[in-house]
Amino acid sequence: MAAPEAELVLKWEREQAHLRESVKEEDTEDWQRSPDFSGLERVGGVDLSFIKGDDINACAHLVVLTYPHMKVLYEDCKMVTLNAPYVAGFLGFREAPPLLQALEKLKNIQPNLMPQVLFVDGNGLFHYREFGLACHLGVLSDLPCVGVAKNLLHVEGVVRSEEHQLQINALQKSGDSFSLATASGRVLGKALRSSQSSIKPVYVSVGHRITLDTAVRLTHTCCLYRVPEPIRQADIRSREYLRCRDIT
Repeated sequence: MAAPEAELVLKWEREQAHLRESVKEEDTEDWQRSPDFSGLERVGGVDLSFIKGDDINACAHLVVLTYPHMKVLYEDCKMVTLNAPYVAGFLGFREAPPLLQALEKLKNIQPNLMPQVLFVDGNGLFHYREFGLACHLGVLSDLPCVGVAKNLLHVEGVVRSEEHQLQINALQKSGDSFSLATASGRVLGKALRSSQSSIKPVYVSVGHRITLDTAVRLTHTCCLYRVPEPIRQADIRSREYLRCRDIT
């Protein structure tokens, strides 16, 4: 690692540690405590899609869907240039700024459509330093936030082992889950079978202002397919945006 990058990583580690202190692992909204999420009307999803062969220019997409019907209420798409380098474990410093700008734009032009919870394609507390992209976005936007990753991040003894695969095989029906506990015994997330048609789980973790159990339950209710619909729609629409402009 070059010296300038090493200095940057140390700076980011300090910032992550500082921001981590603000993460709330609790349900802060009345709708979160309701068995059927009564009062929840708008769920958001964000995604960045990259131009093929280009890891600097990307399409940042924000969608807001109705809950529970998952109909698109609002979407915003913008080409952005990412200034921060990619460093594993520090995705928030690279991807959060344009996504926060999209949220701020919505807040300014149509505050009545602001999401009551935000789904992020990535991890929250299930992270090397318990501060993934979902935590980064959650703390800086002060929105309830849920991290949903499609692949398992290897964190503190949680690895894709034979035992892990056996736990996946034991997820018999949609909604089944198991805890992701580190070597120290701390539960940082859960693997969730989100759809009956998909045997591959998603990995859910707290981003901000929500408990893990609520995050898992909410994620399941937002899944028409394997990936929660807010994330799925943001991904589909951002890729379509690039395709329509023939810049993929």
